Amino acid sequence: MSGLPAKVLVANRGEIAVRIITTLRRLGIASVAVHHAADAQSRAVRYADEAVQLVGDPPVSAYLDVQQIVAACQSTGAAAVHPGFGFLSENAGFAEALIEAGITWIGPPPSAMRSMGDKIESKRLALQAGVPILPGSDGALRDADEAVAEAEAIGFPVLLKAAAGGGGKGMRVAMDAAECGVAFQRASSEAEAAFGDGRMFVERYVERPRHIEIQVLADQHDNVIHLGDRECSIQRRHQKVIEEAPSPFLDDEQREQLGAQAVSLARLVDYTSAGTVEMIADGEGGFFFLEMNTRLQVEHPVTEMITGIDIVAEQVQVAAGKPLGITQSDVQLKGHAIEARIYAEDPQHDFRPQTGTTELVRWPHGPGVRVDHGLREGNPVTASFDPMLAKIVAHGPDRGAALRRAIEALGETVLLGVTTNTAYLRRVLEHPAFAAADLHTGFLTEHADELVDNGPTAEQLPVLVAAALLYGYDVRHDPPATLDAIGAWRP
Repeated sequence: MSGLPAKVLVANRGEIAVRIITTLRRLGIASVAVHHAADAQSRAVRYADEAVQLVGDPPVSAYLDVQQIVAACQSTGAAAVHPGFGFLSENAGFAEALIEAGITWIGPPPSAMRSMGDKIESKRLALQAGVPILPGSDGALRDADEAVAEAEAIGFPVLLKAAAGGGGKGMRVAMDAAECGVAFQRASSEAEAAFGDGRMFVERYVERPRHIEIQVLADQHDNVIHLGDRECSIQRRHQKVIEEAPSPFLDDEQREQLGAQAVSLARLVDYTSAGTVEMIADGEGGFFFLEMNTRLQVEHPVTEMITGIDIVAEQVQVAAGKPLGITQSDVQLKGHAIEARIYAEDPQHDFRPQTGTTELVRWPHGPGVRVDHGLREGNPVTASFDPMLAKIVAHGPDRGAALRRAIEALGETVLLGVTTNTAYLRRVLEHPAFAAADLHTGFLTEHADELVDNGPTAEQLPVLVAAALLYGYDVRHDPPATLDAIGAWRP
């Protein structure tokens, strides 16, 4: 493909589908949305130039049906597919099916996806690329007895991890030999059920680690750069909740070193497109390879906000065979950005997923505020899909300013009809330890009692609803206008 594709199919739903379509519009590329009947009235379907309904039961299976998506490309004339994140985004077989059908895959080579998708192989390659790894087993463990033996050689505590894992599945911490054998069996069974691959390995467990990642971009002309770092230490059950860029933990020397290591790994596996090298910091000056995500990350907006670079646009250009539109020297980190993920969940009841219908939706706006979402009023929120509804992103000249804007933006957010974690997110950002950047992946557990609120009383609730309705009337906007124009945004 010598030029950009005339039409791109977005093999996803919700906020990420809208976000990708926004860039396609800016590039003058027609968009095709695919959807299950449950999403027929979604913002992504309304925003796209064309839409194709997929069938599947349960609904999520429609978005995982490779043949239906290939057929949708062929029926609409879509020359390329952007997978977003989740669903088929890291499925090498899907990428190969598209390529075989003559459809451009907007993502990394399938070979790189496979090598980085296997946690054991990716650790071996990271070490070869000069990226430090945690002490651990060399290859897959045969059984629980070998897991215990390896763990004793490493020293407890240890972490049992699935070779094909992701999303926190197939992971167990073991504090001693007795726990280790049981943890191996449970994690292996979970991995087999989730990924069809029960292979396990063990590595040293870092207590109170910080989660830091490097965004990389690479083209087909041997150009590989990084876009700085992000900190994603605020997690619950291994799922990220709040992210920021750059990390308040790193100094300039560490930032440069980690960026160089990420670029080295991307080069080693002949990587192209956008990818993320994830690291953990042990608090004692050590940084260790965790994994490489071979797709667009949920938290990419914070990097876009501090660099002014549209990562999706770069992915499209790279897939079309064009060189990156930027060099490493062009990348300047300006200010600070914080992202908070809004989930349909109830923090007061162990974060149980929530369902409902969006009766009133009002988003914050103003300088330095970006909202990525896929909601319209009257949309059903079901248990069929991931509970993430939107992302509130705030940018400021420094971390303090970004934090204040993020807190204010969450306070202005109105979502009625379904219970969300919006107020909980605000309490996290307001916590003194967060303001002091005293972060680690156990932060939410450590401060749990201080973060969960009992909610409004029966007497307060009608007043709050009335205030929300009044506020919503004052800030009524056409939905597509709520996503900041990334290409025009320059901090």
